[in-house]
Amino acid sequence: MIALLAALLPAMTPARAQAPRTPAPPNASVYIIWPPNGAVIDGGRFWLRMGLRNMGVAPKGVKMANVGHHHLLIDTELPAMDQQIPNDRNHLHFGAGETEARIELPPGKHTLQLLLGDQDHVPHDPPIYSSRITVTVR
Repeated sequence: MIALLAALLPAMTPARAQAPRTPAPPNASVYIIWPPNGAVIDGGRFWLRMGLRNMGVAPKGVKMANVGHHHLLIDTELPAMDQQIPNDRNHLHFGAGETEARIELPPGKHTLQLLLGDQDHVPHDPPIYSSRITVTVR
């Protein structure tokens, strides 16, 4: 009986549907302008400044070639590139098209990374993400 259930389980588990991906130019890049890698931030509140080259920034829902909006990954790895970017405390969405935002982090060491998403919060193809930086809040 257990062997039969084990054999049937993969067939009974729904497959995760892939989200359609929006094309991006191969020379596009996203980067963190501020803070710099290794920054020590007093108090935990700071302005994050985000940059983008060879593409434009547009709010969520705007379907246009070569545009997207920023997502900040805090203390986490890159998500699946064929799914919507999660929306939680480790994945901040800037769906209004923001290029800067006030961020507050607790004391300690943190990693920050940007990932560009399309009108539906799905990473482009190819995905456009920044280098991961580390900041320390004291």
